[in-house]
Amino acid sequence: MTPDELAGTLDFLQRAEALKSTLRSGYAASGRQESTAEHTWRLCLMVMVLADGAEGIDAFKLLKMCLVHDLGEALGGDIPATDPRAADKTAQERRDLLALTAPLPPARRDEIMGLWEEYEAGTSPEAILAKGFDKLETILQHNQGRNPPGFDYAFNLVYGAKHTARHPLTAAIRAVLDEGTRARMVDRVE
Repeated sequence: MTPDELAGTLDFLQRAEALKSTLRSGYAASGRQESTAEHTWRLCLMVMVLADGAEGIDAFKLLKMCLVHDLGEALGGDIPATDPRAADKTAQERRDLLALTAPLPPARRDEIMGLWEEYEAGTSPEAILAKGFDKLETILQHNQGRNPPGFDYAFNLVYGAKHTARHPLTAAIRAVLDEGTRARMVDRVE
């Protein structure tokens, strides 16, 4: 790596640090809002412990895809699925990701953009699993988080259903998490 490439890479990493402070709409078990970095960390951990060894899947590519799927949020922030701006989310995240990766060496920038675009297209075996696990991690967080009063747990039962149904592994995990959602709904009513 040349000195310029190293400087650009370090600049990128410093700018990506913003994900640690980029808040999502989910809450941790402590009641504190979670960050995008925390979501991404547990998404990757889920993939490591649940999807490693899935037939026909490049596990390393899947992990890299999960690492970059929300990277653009370092600049533009998180837009929850329930937000009216969510319809324009993909275009905004792409612009932000292009800006964020600009200092990287071209081959690395192209790799990150390619992984992100493949994730967004959702057609490769890895992208199908990445999208499914992304939704599952959010549902898991909703189920265990100390959410504010009036939290809509019924949202979990429909959130990302088309993505989690696309692979038998994510569908099986979804069934378990849906039971957890129903239990949270009952607990809230009682």
